[in-house]
Amino acid sequence: MRVGFVGLGAVGGKLAGTLLRNGVELAVHDLDPAAVAGFVAQGARDGGDPAALMAACDIVVTCLPSPAACAAVATAMLPAMGPGKIWMEMSTTDAAEVQRLGALVAATGAALAECPVSGGCHRADTGNISIFVGGDRATFDTAFPLLSLMGRRILHAGPLGSASTLKVMTNYLATANLLTCCEALVTMKAAGLDLATTYEAIRISSGTSFVHETESQMILNGCRDINFTMDLVKKDIGLFQTIAERNGVPLEISPLMVAIFEDGIARYGARAQSDRIIERLEQATGLSILAPGFPAEMVDDEPEERGYEVVPSRG
Repeated sequence: MRVGFVGLGAVGGKLAGTLLRNGVELAVHDLDPAAVAGFVAQGARDGGDPAALMAACDIVVTCLPSPAACAAVATAMLPAMGPGKIWMEMSTTDAAEVQRLGALVAATGAALAECPVSGGCHRADTGNISIFVGGDRATFDTAFPLLSLMGRRILHAGPLGSASTLKVMTNYLATANLLTCCEALVTMKAAGLDLATTYEAIRISSGTSFVHETESQMILNGCRDINFTMDLVKKDIGLFQTIAERNGVPLEISPLMVAIFEDGIARYGARAQSDRIIERLEQATGLSILAPGFPAEMVDDEPEERGYEVVPSRG
């Protein structure tokens, strides 16, 4: 199976690296020539451009930063699509846009599978990330051998649009977790509690979360680099807010979260790391939320294993 990969950024580069490490014949493309050169040095082929990749490959995987980037790449690839070809779109994007693109792809005889990921860059690097898949069952089954290399837990969410909807929801929850962790850490510091003790109290309690056990460590270390920027957070929680509005759900917390990240972007810049959102509270209180002994980067200590399908319980 000939596989192409477009988008070698923070997440895409790690997913593509997992495919290459597992012996997949891989051709790559990225707007950054240095990223492509790095993969070529490891044995990948320079795919030239998205259209050339689609023409030469059976499956093309994309992992891109925005719906606009996805649409641009799709436009380039569409003329080269046809029966037997699959486009695996792994970006976090809007469900309606996925469905629009899916109709264009289907008209060529090719198939689209939306495959957004969740779990952080450190898990993408080891093939242990979770993957939601939207699309028909036959396409899911064809793509599964690649999915099971890139991810540990793979959920067939349903038709096109379902995976993107679920992914945006999980990013909304992760952002809510991040903001409450920030408030908790600052409040405990103000109350005179030791921050390392606070971290452990949360970790062993009902208040813990994946976000706390990863991002709180990056906050306390001071690096505040989780490989996810404020503009991407704002995009994702904005997409969730749009879903709620589209379905008549009057959310209360979500608009506040959007406003907080709009303020963070105004203060620190769109490409600032999302964990820097705690600096709003540090500046407001004059407190420093730092503690020794926490790592400067997250490393996945779960052994790399072939992925499996997660099947929802139906009672």
